[in-house]
Amino acid sequence: MSALFRRCAAPLARRSFHSSTPLAIKAGESFPEISVFEDSPGNSVSLAQELKKHSKAIVIGVPAAYSPACSSTHIPGWIKANSGLPTYVVSVNDPFVMKAWGLSLPGSKDAGFRFMADSSGALTRALDMEFDSAAIFGNNRGKRYVLTVENGKVAKVFVEPDNTGVKETTAKAVLGL
Repeated sequence: MSALFRRCAAPLARRSFHSSTPLAIKAGESFPEISVFEDSPGNSVSLAQELKKHSKAIVIGVPAAYSPACSSTHIPGWIKANSGLPTYVVSVNDPFVMKAWGLSLPGSKDAGFRFMADSSGALTRALDMEFDSAAIFGNNRGKRYVLTVENGKVAKVFVEPDNTGVKETTAKAVLGL
């Protein structure tokens, strides 16, 4: 492999822990028809079909269940904001972890939050929200993002520029509180 090729292609071939690439999912596009799991591997859910049932909904992507920022700031802030909209929290985790994490967050059930496991990362890849986080989490994970969805179509896309921070995707930033 030539030095020129390595210098030019290497940055494109990997996504570092702290840099985002242009998004594949854009406002106006339909939410991808990829199933995720809720509560157990036996409960496959088409998030696209769920989103079509509501005139408005929110999808929150997080890098890891139980991580400090996700558990102490990001998701609790959304629960406290109580938007009144159906809210789906998605992470590249297994369904048992997502279920337990949802139950551990006070008020999440009352606020109508549903915790979805993208076990294989297929949805995350379809949204182009995957990043290489193997050094931290042991595998690739999803960026921290929020999608506002209207009638099954993405209305707005919010993504943390460093993939994991908590600024652009807070309830306050997205909902204008």
